[in-house]
Amino acid sequence: MQSIDLVVEARWVLPMDGTPVCEHAAIAIDHGRILAVGTAASLTERFAPREHLRRTRHALLPGLVNAHTHAAMSLLRGLPIRGPLMQWLNETIWPLERRCVNAQFVTSGTRLAMAEMLRAGITCFADMYFFPEEVARLARQHQLRVSIGLPIVEARTPWALDADEHLDKAAKLWDEYRDDPLILPCFAPHSPYAVSRATFTRLRRLVDQLDAPLAMHLHESQTEVQDSVNAHGERPLSWLADEGLLRPGFAAVHMNWLTDEDIDLAARSGISVVHCPQSNQRLGSGTCPVTRLREAGVNIALGTDGPASVGALDLLAETRAACLLANGSTHNPQALGAYDALAMATLGGAQALGLAGEIGSLSVGKAADMICIDLSASACQPVGDPAEAIVFAAGRDAVSDVWIAGRAMLCEHRLLAFDAAELAALAGEWPARIATGVAA
Repeated sequence: MQSIDLVVEARWVLPMDGTPVCEHAAIAIDHGRILAVGTAASLTERFAPREHLRRTRHALLPGLVNAHTHAAMSLLRGLPIRGPLMQWLNETIWPLERRCVNAQFVTSGTRLAMAEMLRAGITCFADMYFFPEEVARLARQHQLRVSIGLPIVEARTPWALDADEHLDKAAKLWDEYRDDPLILPCFAPHSPYAVSRATFTRLRRLVDQLDAPLAMHLHESQTEVQDSVNAHGERPLSWLADEGLLRPGFAAVHMNWLTDEDIDLAARSGISVVHCPQSNQRLGSGTCPVTRLREAGVNIALGTDGPASVGALDLLAETRAACLLANGSTHNPQALGAYDALAMATLGGAQALGLAGEIGSLSVGKAADMICIDLSASACQPVGDPAEAIVFAAGRDAVSDVWIAGRAMLCEHRLLAFDAAELAALAGEWPARIATGVAA
């Protein structure tokens, strides 16, 4: 028998790679990678693990991929939302960020968000915020998997003075982290309205040279699209295609206001769409036409967006919201099923971040990023279809165990990677400081 690091048995295994759900199955892991997936009996005969865990009431599936968030904004949770998106950004968020955001703010807010996401089964997240070097430092410290968005904005921000400095800092961080096994840098222009055409032209040359991924907010609001037509004579997606920026590796976040021509262009260019259903609904920004995009062959991922808009960093809640919105808007209860929503939250997210070869499914050779969800609660009984139970009955509190590259991060609901007392102190330290910034 082969000596290995770990075997995890579960009542159900959802590989999320197109193969059927397995019952009474197990995963064999060694040196952070998946060696085998099979029945518990067959793996017990083949391997002698140093640790053997049995989760007899649980579903085992790939770790969830939060394909878009602004993690540090956990410190801004609870701010009132007044007016539509652009009014809220101009009158509340951006003035407050200018007064309050610095490296310490980002470190504290991201640390809190990382712990919250681990408890919710999120093993990889794509961040887009200022001071990405602090996010990368924390990820390296705690051995979390993250795509760090390298922010590019035309105007002065807490991180850089202008577009030139944003691009310079972004390029340096790309060089620093491009070969890190857990940290994936990604160029992240904020939006079509926050970056000039000239800067986008420069950015295209840079990402072409580096073969780098891109992520940005796009077609989020009706105002954004109309302003683009007024300024450029084209919708944002169209002129970004003219600039040569649409390609595989481009993650378009939100994508609420789309014509048939936009959807066709998205499909032909090979971009991914990151759907943030709860944030879109809370801000009244619109609804991503997920069903039409999927029918066109566009890869869809799920994101929570920032905690200031959505509240909880809860990707399981996003899967449920995505199903309800898709089915309700099309009057078709089969428009988006639970399994397909979980696929968007796992393999779809991995593909959007360029990590599908590494994570997103429980496939032999991939990194062992996995979660267990306890389905023994009365609200989940009886379990007919585990995917249905996960999406429509279980909540994030049912996540019992989390591994990243085979390393335990959450064990039987106990967070291993963070100190609870330190997190509580951080959470209590910032409200008064934020309130001072609001009043300034």
